[in-house]
Amino acid sequence: MPLIRNSHGKGHVRIMRVKRDSARHEVRELTVEVLLTGAFDASYTEGDNSSAIATDSVKNIINILARDNVGAENEEFVQIIARYFLDRYDHVSGVTVTATETKWARIAIDGAPHDHAFTLDGNGRPLVKLVATREASTLSSGILGFTFLKTTQSGWENFWTDDVTTLKPTADRMFATAMDAEWTWSSVPASYADANAAVLEAALKVFATTYSPGVQNTMYLMGEAVLAAVPEIAEISMACPNKHYLPIDLSPFGRAFDGQVFTPTDEPHGQIACTVGRG
Repeated sequence: MPLIRNSHGKGHVRIMRVKRDSARHEVRELTVEVLLTGAFDASYTEGDNSSAIATDSVKNIINILARDNVGAENEEFVQIIARYFLDRYDHVSGVTVTATETKWARIAIDGAPHDHAFTLDGNGRPLVKLVATREASTLSSGILGFTFLKTTQSGWENFWTDDVTTLKPTADRMFATAMDAEWTWSSVPASYADANAAVLEAALKVFATTYSPGVQNTMYLMGEAVLAAVPEIAEISMACPNKHYLPIDLSPFGRAFDGQVFTPTDEPHGQIACTVGRG
């Protein structure tokens, strides 16, 4: 039975590149697949892997090239990946590189785009909830999966440690979350749409402009700001999964981590929730 065609490589390699050579950071989050064709038939038909490039090595190459090309446009980056394989491995005859981008838009603070704080494009699903009886009703508005991040001005230090603690403290990390929030109305605003927009504007201003010692403190400050901005709201509840961007250790390849290349992951994630109301 002839082997008609074959390919192998690595799929779903998630990579966040942060260009931070100035105060204004640029972020590019990609999910990359690299598939190789060439003289690999024997690994299929004979069990001879001597020519097969390990898929883990393919992943490492993607990470290395991301670190070495943090500022490359996506179209340039996929060409860099393909060229690497074709130049380095004579027995590779073809490379297919597919990269899909998770788009981030700068948060506008007082009308000006922020240097290092972003929201996900096409962001969030608005919701409303009414709990009603014949005697009374409670109306809430909110948003699900409202996703935002910043590339610096966030840390996690001085937390409880004991014999099961492995996490290292840091004063500079990425902070990303997909927030579910719900706020309860105590009176009718002039415009629900304008008031809902003011909720997000107030919350994001705190997020972008305030150093975060932890998700917990930032959520509380966001809640305070929302209640100050929209007097018709009685309380706001927020749940924020801590979507991790993990530093990629490229020290085996002679490259130090300097806050430029991360692996995005949200499983498992920290889950933090709070409700802030009026005294």
